[in-house]
Amino acid sequence: MKIVVIDGQGGGMGKSIIENIRKKYIDVEIIAVGTNSLATSTMLKAGASAGATGENAVIFNCREADIIAGPVGICFANSMHGEISPSLASAVSSSKAQKLLIPMSKCHATIIGISEKPFGAYIEEMMEKLSTFLH
Repeated sequence: MKIVVIDGQGGGMGKSIIENIRKKYIDVEIIAVGTNSLATSTMLKAGASAGATGENAVIFNCREADIIAGPVGICFANSMHGEISPSLASAVSSSKAQKLLIPMSKCHATIIGISEKPFGAYIEEMMEKLSTFLH
């Protein structure tokens, strides 16, 4: 099982995702893919198996992923203050991988039916959903 965690900005959301996956699933392969080197570095420090940076890294790793995790903005071109290119968003949304996405406000989209919660509650929900794919 290959989990690709994608994040940008400072990589804080990806870091939290990776730390929580590592607590429960020690042997799973986690690839940290940052839209910038700071995000990748932050996620690697959280315990990712490997890391890569940039648009091509996202495109390549989305083809190989079983699960993609990250903020919902990774599916929207020009979100996250412009860090998500159209090609990057297309690679994520076109991937056959199961996507586990956390709502965020930097993508200029409101997903109806999603109640606003503290970030930690979204991480808990993600871990519950992830367990259905890993067991």
